[in-house]
Parts: sequence; structure tokens; C-alpha cells
Amino acid sequence: MNIWLIIGMVLLALAGLAPLVFAAMRPGLVRYRRETAMALHRAQLQEIDRDRAEGRLAESEYEGAKLEVERRLLAADRLAEPPADRRASALLIATAVLVPLGAVALFLPGVLPIVPSEPHAQLLRQVDLAAKRDDQLIAQLEAKLAVMNPKSEQAREGYLLLGQALAARENPAGAAKAWNIALQAKFDPTLAAETAEAETEAAGHVTAHAEQLFQEALARGPKSAPWRKLARKRLREAAITLPNPPASATSTP
Repeated sequence: MNIWLIIGMVLLALAGLAPLVFAAMRPGLVRYRRETAMALHRAQLQEIDRDRAEGRLAESEYEGAKLEVERRLLAADRLAEPPADRRASALLIATAVLVPLGAVALFLPGVLPIVPSEPHAQLLRQVDLAAKRDDQLIAQLEAKLAVMNPKSEQAREGYLLLGQALAARENPAGAAKAWNIALQAKFDPTLAAETAEAETEAAGHVTAHAEQLFQEALARGPKSAPWRKLARKRLREAAITLPNPPASATSTP
């Protein structure tokens, strides 16, 4: 890197920070305490006047409140302002000088460690390998479930897990198929609503089977279930899109 370029960067940084350093070196008082208190009490006086004008404050209450705020305002005007802490100013000046110098130093040759970025192709290969491993695990789970009694509790848990894995892989049709098998083993209103929504997502509309699942989930599910609003919405859609929808599709609570 050109030495004159480095010098120029340092000089520009120092020139930009010069007003801040100059202000920090000036002697003075810390005026925030007194001025803040007085501004607060002036705002209170304005608020009292506004309440009186709008009829929210009686005349007797107004006089008492105004007198109290004025007393506080006079007391705030007599607050002593402590001298500025020169140690803080020195720390500010040192920080203002060292930070830009440190930033420039980072750009000096040989300062920054050379860390090669991971090639994009290698990252894609890793993603592809992870996807293949997930596919293998899903295939193994499907093979185990195929030889199990689908009505057993163990198989039901397996189909629930399989549906979750397929849903995470953005395969709503496969997730709905797995969850339907789990529902046949044991009905659960929340699972029925999730299965119906997966079927709806896969088909792009509310299917007849999804409509039945939504109906049964609403009928047997708790009144406070968070999915009830979505289920009623899907039933209203089914009343429009499905041929000869049941009369109860638009009246389910």
C-alpha cells in the first residue's frame, strides 16, 4: 500500500475528529442536570395550564399545583453545576485518536490474516450430501414402518415422525399420507387439522377428505385450539370450491 495513501487516510481521520477533540479540551461545566430539571418543570407548567383550560383541573387545584411547580423550578435554577470531569475528556480524546489509527493499521500489508473463503461449489456439495443423508434416513424409517403393524403405538409414533420429516423437506403430500396412517391408529384433533392443511397445501385447494378432517377436528377439538380459525376459513373455502359441500361446512362453530 502506498505510504502517502496511508498518511492521507490518517490526516483525513484526524481532521474529521478535530472538532470533537477541540470541544472535549475546552473547560466548562456540566449543564445537563440544571437545564434538564428546568425543562421538565416548564413542561409541567404547560401541562397544568392545558388541564385548566380544558376543564380537567379546578381553579383551587390549579393554583396549588402551579405554586408547587414554580417552587421546584426556582429550586432547579439554583442547582450547582459540577465541573466537567477532565479524565473523561482525556479518555474521549485518546479514543478519538486511537480508533481511526487502529482502523488504518488493519489495512496495512501483512496485518490481516489471509483466510480463504470456502468455494461455492464445495458448499453446494455439502448441502447435497446433507440432503442425501436425510433421504436415506427417511427411506430407512419408511422401510421399518412397512413391516410394522400400522395400528400399534410404536408405528403411530413412527408415522408422526415421518410426517414431520417430510413436512420439513417441503413434501406436504408425503406428510399428509404419513399422518393419515397415524390418524387411523388414533384420532387427534390437532393432528387432523395439520393433516388437512397439508393435503390442502399439496392439492392447492381444500380437498373433500381435507374438508372432512377439518369438520371432525372442529367437532372433537378443544374450543381454545389455535387452529380453529384456520379450519373455519378452510371450510368456507370448501363451501365455494367443493361440489355439493355438506350444509354444516359453513355453520361449524
